[in-house]
Amino acid sequence: MPEAPPPHTTTLDRAALLAGLRARIARLERGSGRLCDDARTLPLAPPLDAHLPWGGLPLAALHEVLAAEPGAAFGFAALLLARAEAAMPGRAILWIAPDPDAYPPGLARLGLSASSLILLRATKPADALWAAEEALRCPAVAATLLIGPNPDLTAARRLQLAAETGGGLGLLLRADSDDAGPTAALTRWRLTALPADTTPHHLGDPEWQVSLLRSRGGRPGQWAMRWDAALGRLDVAGATPTDVRRRRA
Repeated sequence: MPEAPPPHTTTLDRAALLAGLRARIARLERGSGRLCDDARTLPLAPPLDAHLPWGGLPLAALHEVLAAEPGAAFGFAALLLARAEAAMPGRAILWIAPDPDAYPPGLARLGLSASSLILLRATKPADALWAAEEALRCPAVAATLLIGPNPDLTAARRLQLAAETGGGLGLLLRADSDDAGPTAALTRWRLTALPADTTPHHLGDPEWQVSLLRSRGGRPGQWAMRWDAALGRLDVAGATPTDVRRRRA
C-alpha cells in the first residue's frame, strides 16, 4: 500500500495555493494601473515628471506615443529607449516595425547605443503584437518599441501584463488621430515638431511640443521641449542654462 502523505501536506498545499492566488490578483491589480511600490521610473524632465504621479515614467508598463509628426515621435521614443537602456544596462532594446528603419548616428545623439538594438521586421499586425508580447515578458529586454499596430483593449492589456512580468519598458508608437480611442497604456503622449534654432552648418537640437494626453492618476499637460544633445537632457525650449539651473535648484 502507498504511504499516506504527511498530515501537514494538505495545509502546505492550501497555503501555497492561496499565495499563488494572491500573487495573481496583485498582478491583475497592477494591470488596472496600480503599480507596486518598488516599481522603478525613468526621469524625463522636471516639468513632465511633476505631472506624473510616479515622479517619472514607470518601467514594467506600457506607454503610448501618438505621432502628430513622425520625426518628433521617433525622437521622443528613442529618448525613452535610451533612458531604459541606461537604467538596465546589458539588456537588449527591441524595435519592431513593418520596416524598422533606424539611423544609428541619429539614435546616438539621443543617447541610444546601436550595440544593444535589435531590429525586427514584422509586416503583419498579429505577428508584431505576438513578438512585442514575447519580448516584454523576457527579463533580458530593457525596452520594446512597437510601431504601427493599433491593438484593441484586450491586446493592449496583454502587453501591459507582459511588461509587468518582464519589468521592462513597453512603447506603442502609432499615427495620431482625432479620436485615438481608449487605451490600456499607463500614459498616452502626442509629439509634434517645433522649429528649432539653427545656425549655418549646424542643424540644431530638435525641439518638440510634448503633450501628455492621459496618465492614470496624473495631470495632462503640454510643453515646448528641446533635446540638448551635448548635455544629454531634455529642457524647456527657449530656456537659457541659467534659467534651467534656477528652476532645478
